Amino acid sequence: MGKVYIFGHQNPDTDSVTASISLSYLKNKLGMNTEPRILGHINKETKYALSYFNVKEPKYLNDVKLQLKDVEYLKGIYINKNSSIYDVYEYLNNKGITGVPIVDDDNKYIGIITVKDIAKELIKGDIHFLDANYDNILNVINGEEILKFDDNIKGNVLVASYRSTTFLNNINLNKDNILIVGDRHSIIEDAVIKGIKLIIITGNGEIKDKHLEIAKQNRVNIIRTENDSFYTSKSIGLSNSISLLIRNDDSKIFRENDYYDDFVNITKKLKHNNYPILDNHNKCLGLIRITEIVKNNNKEVILVDHQEIDQSVTGLEEANILEIVDHHKIGNINTNTPINFRNMAVGSTNTIIYFMYDESNIKIPKDIAGIMLSGILSDTLCLKSPTTTSLDKKVVESLSKIIGIDYEKYAINMFRAGTSIEGLSVEEVIKNDFKSFPVGDEKISIGQVFTLDVDKIFNKIDDYIKKLEEINTREGYKFTIICITDILKNGSYILYTKYAKKILENIYNIDDINQGYYIDGLVSRKKQILPLVISELN
Repeated sequence: MGKVYIFGHQNPDTDSVTASISLSYLKNKLGMNTEPRILGHINKETKYALSYFNVKEPKYLNDVKLQLKDVEYLKGIYINKNSSIYDVYEYLNNKGITGVPIVDDDNKYIGIITVKDIAKELIKGDIHFLDANYDNILNVINGEEILKFDDNIKGNVLVASYRSTTFLNNINLNKDNILIVGDRHSIIEDAVIKGIKLIIITGNGEIKDKHLEIAKQNRVNIIRTENDSFYTSKSIGLSNSISLLIRNDDSKIFRENDYYDDFVNITKKLKHNNYPILDNHNKCLGLIRITEIVKNNNKEVILVDHQEIDQSVTGLEEANILEIVDHHKIGNINTNTPINFRNMAVGSTNTIIYFMYDESNIKIPKDIAGIMLSGILSDTLCLKSPTTTSLDKKVVESLSKIIGIDYEKYAINMFRAGTSIEGLSVEEVIKNDFKSFPVGDEKISIGQVFTLDVDKIFNKIDDYIKKLEEINTREGYKFTIICITDILKNGSYILYTKYAKKILENIYNIDDINQGYYIDGLVSRKKQILPLVISELN
């Protein structure tokens, strides 16, 4: 099993963030490889809790869509630009592939070569020109090193097929020549005197000592092969560097982090089979072939504190959900296989996770206990919310003993740190804890703002109402409701978009509700707003 991501809902609150961390710690202790993540910026309250207990903030998770790195492509399939055409052909044949990426000495991608490219070169290429590594020539023609002065051999190929006198009278050899010749000593003598680039002696022919001495003085490279001149002249072109075949490379490349569905859509139009896969530094990682995509390793995830698809990460439908731990109503997330599903009617997801630690006989360390306590206190408003259960109270007492802390004093300081709206825009305040819920073919949104700065909101109430309508229209909600919850008064002020007015009047039995209407004891979106709204709509 690869890495499993554990995360809460979008617009993360303290319970969802700390639940992700505490459950990840537990799962890792039980042998899984998990990592907590967040789907958005964490709020001031959560930052305070993490900082207080010295726990690292989870990394942001953009999506869990299937990427090319999740596909079992051909990793490590590429070949160096200095390889010969022959070596590349053998590589393709041995690997059973029709194309291969070409890289430089740092594995940086240069281009891609296919069997078709090699065939075209053999038929239409310049058979007289050679630009090859000395060792590659040895390998291709099964040669023996006699003299070597240059690593790279570049020049025009000639074959001494005429009678010696005819050749000497008609061919003027120079330093750019590569000569294929049998045991014609007069031609060899002329070649070493003129200092040509390379002599290939075929048929295991002999070379006189005096000719070797002249070749050494004039730095003439010499190779001997048992093959005849015909075979040698036919095959030597295969020793050319493969980089000669890469001219204006217009092949389509993909990055390992590219999305699989984008890849499929693009390749359907291109209709090729071989595509290089690169990292962000243009280093080649391998090759993906359309005809060989057998298995996709979809990302594996565990959800905490939510089970509504609209509240979750982008691409969730492409991931494998392994488990859900939540304390909300049953949502609309579907899975392809049976999963572990833990849902309890308690005030916090961390309360459920506490019992999972207990069942697994795993000791909760102080820092994890601290953030778990923070999550429970946050979601239950320090055990004053109507969502609070006897189990929440029991867990808070237990966690407080582990930490050695007065939870009520800690909660006040955490709320004070988290409820300040200083420096936030109107939309940032509204979106601080903002959730959407599907209702039939439509969706509604309900946000909640916990604050001790109620007056600062009411001083700009017209701006808040205007922004609510703007968000509602922009994001396509049927209506939007925001609860401004005063923690000390233990009640909430209601702001809403126009369509919600009649709904609110009906569910709270109010004759004529107005913006900013105060409802004493209203502190829970989950129990005191959402179910009533859904019941009224249905």
